[in-house]
Amino acid sequence: MANALVIIQPYWHEDAWVFDDVSKGLEKEHLEGEIAELGRLGFLSESVDYLVKDTPNARKGFILLLSPQPFAGYQVELTLETQEDGGYLYEAKHYGEDALLSPVLSKYFDTAPESLYIKAEARRAKYDRIREVVALKDRIEKLEQLVGKLTLENDTLRTGKNKANNAP
Repeated sequence: MANALVIIQPYWHEDAWVFDDVSKGLEKEHLEGEIAELGRLGFLSESVDYLVKDTPNARKGFILLLSPQPFAGYQVELTLETQEDGGYLYEAKHYGEDALLSPVLSKYFDTAPESLYIKAEARRAKYDRIREVVALKDRIEKLEQLVGKLTLENDTLRTGKNKANNAP
């Protein structure tokens, strides 16, 4: 999985960041000991809090992207140091903190990536097809009104030019 992009959706549950991934048999899997062990990035006490500091309603859920390859907008780069206590010890580059990612990492990657790039972003709203259709119909109606108005103005200008050209 050299070019894998792992997407999980953590949320706050019983005073901890957790996530579910039915395809991997994970339910309320704690980030504690995985991503949260990044420690104190900058002056913030928890790395997840750091990653979601600009994400609205993060505790209700957010998207966490992880990849062994750099990608646009990643926030943190982790570098593998060693395997330790059944997990993988990573250093958070530019922060000087360590992260212990648990063996759950093996559910996403065949081997522990040498580097891991992480980004948090707001969870996307559910797609509402009816709302989208109504919005598109409104836009079409407004465009049709604009086209009608421009057609009338164009006709008025043409009529004015023709009268000016035909004047003695």
